Amino acid sequence: MKLYTIGFTQKRAETFFELLRQHEVKRLVDIRLNPGGQLSGFAKQEDLPFFLSRLVDGCEYIPMPELAPTKEILNDYRSDGDWQRYAVRFETLMDERQIPTTLKRDEFEALASCLLCSEATPEHCHRRLVAERLAAYWPAVEIVHI
Repeated sequence: MKLYTIGFTQKRAETFFELLRQHEVKRLVDIRLNPGGQLSGFAKQEDLPFFLSRLVDGCEYIPMPELAPTKEILNDYRSDGDWQRYAVRFETLMDERQIPTTLKRDEFEALASCLLCSEATPEHCHRRLVAERLAAYWPAVEIVHI
């Protein structure tokens, strides 16, 4: 199973939707803390279902706030920039939320799924941590950052 990840910042809408289309993503899983924020531009939670249905061959939009950090964890990271501390705290949060036990692998497997966050690259983004956790617990998962 391939598990895709994508960030929308530093991408034009055309590039973002074309990447999803090229990789045949059928399920965009939104794991952002603030999916409707005004800085989301074309990737606002209210607009994505419409754009996806028309631009990405009927791709569905699924919000999964249980895969987002808490405001406290995110705000602390933004203020101190300590990625290691953030990663440890987010991993602990996923333990508390019993991720991936509470998720249904077959839903991710049935439709090519892509984790959505805002960061342009995965290196310092929680979507990478989520994807790596799923790959560690679910057999035969290949992570593809697009």
